[in-house]
Amino acid sequence: MPSYTLICPPLDSSPHIARDFVATVLRALELDGDLIDDATLCTSEIVTNACVHAKGGDGAMLWLAVEEGRLRVAVYDGDENPPVRREVTAETWERGGGRGLHLVDALTGGRWGHGPDLPYGGHRYPHPDGKAVWFDLPVRRTTAP
Repeated sequence: MPSYTLICPPLDSSPHIARDFVATVLRALELDGDLIDDATLCTSEIVTNACVHAKGGDGAMLWLAVEEGRLRVAVYDGDENPPVRREVTAETWERGGGRGLHLVDALTGGRWGHGPDLPYGGHRYPHPDGKAVWFDLPVRRTTAP
């Protein structure tokens, strides 16, 4: 099955570029519009977290794979610390922070996680040191293959 990779430097523009990258790949594969919306939002959240919270100065690497019945997106960064779901309070809601992993959890039905080195399709792809934060979404095609 196809897989795609994007290098995300530690810049404010990286989440936007990552969203566009994921949307473009999924549209080219003729996947469902709701899937594209959910995948781009989840991607934006985890790339933003990598750019804001990861201590590795080299940025992050986004890896996207469409497998039988599943889309997996993983974002590798240079930080070994696990992601933290913060409690959402009125104050954090006003500031706009702390909701990202809650959104990812809700949109993926809890199919997300993190790990130091995740194999895909029996292979280990080169990636930055640190961890990967990943999510899975079910794949529905808009047209017959």
